[in-house]
Amino acid sequence: MSMRTQVLGFVDVMMRVPPIMVIDEILKIGMGLPTRLYPDKVSPTDAVTTTTTTTTTTPGTGHMEASTNTDTFSTIKAFFGMGSEETTSSAAAAAVSAVTSSMSNSSSQEILEKTIENASKSAHANGLLSNNFNTLIDELAHDGMLSDILSITTIKFVICLLGFFSAACIFMLWTRHLVMVYMFLTSLGLSFLSYWSNVSALALMENSPCILQDLMSMNTTRLLDSGGVVMSLAPHIIAQWFMGMLFAYIHLGPRLAIVQKMMPIIFTSPILIAMLPLPPYIVEKLPVVAGITPILLTKITLVQSAMEASRTVYNGYQYAMNFVSNFGLSALIENEWQRLNVPNVLRLFWTIRIMQGTYALVTAETDVPLELFPAIEKLLVDGCETLTAVLGMTGVISMVCHYIGRGFQWYLLTYDNDEEKSLGTVSAVLFYILALQTGLTSLSPDKRFVRLCRNMCLLVTALLHFLHNIVSPILMSLSAARNPSRKRHVRALSVCAFLIFMPVGLLYYLWAHHSPSTWLLAVTAFSVEVIVKVLVSLATYTLFLLDARRQFFWEKLDDYLYYVRAFGNSVEFCFGILLFINGAWILVFESAQNATGGAIRAIMMCIHAYFNIWCEARAGWSVFMKRRSAVHKISALPEATPAQLQAFDDVCAICYQEMYSAKITRCRHFFHGVCLRKWLYVQDRCPLCHEIMMYTDKPEDSAPDADPAAAAQAEQPIRIYPRDDANNGGATRRTPDRVAEAAADVAATSSSNAATAATAAHSDNASEAAASATVTASSSSSSGSYMSASGQAPPSTATSAAAVATAAASNTTHIFRLSQEQQ
Repeated sequence: MSMRTQVLGFVDVMMRVPPIMVIDEILKIGMGLPTRLYPDKVSPTDAVTTTTTTTTTTPGTGHMEASTNTDTFSTIKAFFGMGSEETTSSAAAAAVSAVTSSMSNSSSQEILEKTIENASKSAHANGLLSNNFNTLIDELAHDGMLSDILSITTIKFVICLLGFFSAACIFMLWTRHLVMVYMFLTSLGLSFLSYWSNVSALALMENSPCILQDLMSMNTTRLLDSGGVVMSLAPHIIAQWFMGMLFAYIHLGPRLAIVQKMMPIIFTSPILIAMLPLPPYIVEKLPVVAGITPILLTKITLVQSAMEASRTVYNGYQYAMNFVSNFGLSALIENEWQRLNVPNVLRLFWTIRIMQGTYALVTAETDVPLELFPAIEKLLVDGCETLTAVLGMTGVISMVCHYIGRGFQWYLLTYDNDEEKSLGTVSAVLFYILALQTGLTSLSPDKRFVRLCRNMCLLVTALLHFLHNIVSPILMSLSAARNPSRKRHVRALSVCAFLIFMPVGLLYYLWAHHSPSTWLLAVTAFSVEVIVKVLVSLATYTLFLLDARRQFFWEKLDDYLYYVRAFGNSVEFCFGILLFINGAWILVFESAQNATGGAIRAIMMCIHAYFNIWCEARAGWSVFMKRRSAVHKISALPEATPAQLQAFDDVCAICYQEMYSAKITRCRHFFHGVCLRKWLYVQDRCPLCHEIMMYTDKPEDSAPDADPAAAAQAEQPIRIYPRDDANNGGATRRTPDRVAEAAADVAATSSSNAATAATAAHSDNASEAAASATVTASSSSSSGSYMSASGQAPPSTATSAAAVATAAASNTTHIFRLSQEQQ
């Protein structure tokens, strides 16, 4: 990616941040609805008691806890320079008295005025707002008409709703339209900024001597005075000139050549004309006259762009509908998510918000020195105040988790793990769901920080699960590939050690500093589950290493692996049931004040119950029944004797390992018992000839009118056919005499194969004869009309393809016994 592309991408992200900030401010005021900021706060009487007298204890545990929390928060406010304890107490008492008096007053005008006045006084006393803003709030509080309008809840809600949707629509615009919107808003802002600058400059010139006379008389003493009027007006003149040039460049109205050239002079004209000896009433109107031209151009732009804006919204709607009809809703969401670059926008928004909070803390006038940890606590509390702020924090956490996964991936010397790619996304979704479940934005600041720390602990345990999912396949590949590199083994084992000691240390710290609770129980269950999963992976890794160092086939390996994994899955299933019970307890007894969080928790519990409990139990039971059925089927098959194995002298067609013990199927094929049991988990047909290995009915019952010749052929003793090892370089090659014997046995088995062997016997090489007989038998069994002895239909195409691929890769040339129907 070139530097130009990166810069343009960053500019696009920057342009989408202001709409998010507007949405955040609208959510701060609760969409204009009269809601309480912190519903879990104590009552006004308790607040006054706990604020004025910290040593007084009210009866009841809940009141004692409220007193402690209020005292703690007041200490934090005093520590950050937001007012001493006396000012904080007086502000709280004033607010409580205002609320009490407003409840007894029926006039909405007085309620609004007193509320705004007390909020302004409290903010001014705590150093949160500037004097100019406090003055503006006081003026608005005494404006009767404005108070009457804003006191109507419906109008406030409608205004906030329009602002919310307007900001959302601006955020979703294409980059070209977004640039046009910012050009229009910038031109409008330049018009008002020019007006305010002209008004300020005329105020400086109001009581000063005439500048024109000083220029005419060349009064350099007064003109060059650093504190004089001329030097004070110079920045205003320069700013007006540059604002005029910028407005002429970016405005979207009619671009007349003479107006474009005159725009800097129009912006500067009030200051230049005010230098003339004019009456005061004329000078006062100059900023308005100068602002007519830019405002008129902006209005023309607005009228001309109204139709285009409507057309753009309609085209966007048509594009979305067509995209959904062609590719689906999920594809549209994914496409728009990538186009808008939502994660980077949210991260930049949250970073700017934190930087604003940091600047406010650093520049706050206080005698107490600023410390690091209380400042971080204050910033984190403010960083999850609204839903948009939580989304921004989610984006930052997603990036941090992503790079943690990348770091572990680099340490493990692997770069193609899909688990790491989804680590950031899943961690972000998990954190946001936890924030919604616990009602993080509706808590008071002191309780919000505690809840945030608890959610972080749950996120850390989930991150450990993902790290285990990264290292577990690497362990299995190292053990199966017999990798001689000890460096990769040591790194993988060190990560496993970290995944064991990290949750142990976390649990030790949490249980030492916190009393037992539902949250602590959930963290404990997740941590113990991580430890069990790591131990199961290490046990599997050890078994594979032991199997790699054995010289003979280890038939008990599959049983040991099954027992180890069954133990791990059983523990995970038990913890899943425990977490479901824990969540049900929280839903019933601890989520009464958070209806939204309770609903989300109920949905997540249903998802957990279905996927992590029901589906896992059904899958485990299915595996158990398949294994049990396979064991019964394998036990019904005859065991090969040492003489038969010696006469067979071949490897297992499934695992390609030497056979020191084997099972003989009904179709006279030899396999390891363990390998055949695994094959029976998938299907009941032979891997080589596709014949059903197990019949539920007896042949004489299912086919009473069968041909006596076929019955006699089925009762023939088992014949052991040797293989041709021409393609197996590592095996012992057959002599021509044994190959000839094999060809003779084939000729004695069936008439068609005898003819083939007789035809090939005239060739110069006996091995070619055996190969020809084998190919003929294989082609006749595969291309002929396949009909099993039980009369069932042939297997499906996918099953046949898998079995044929297995038989082709086995490098064996077994001669298949043909049934009477095939002949």
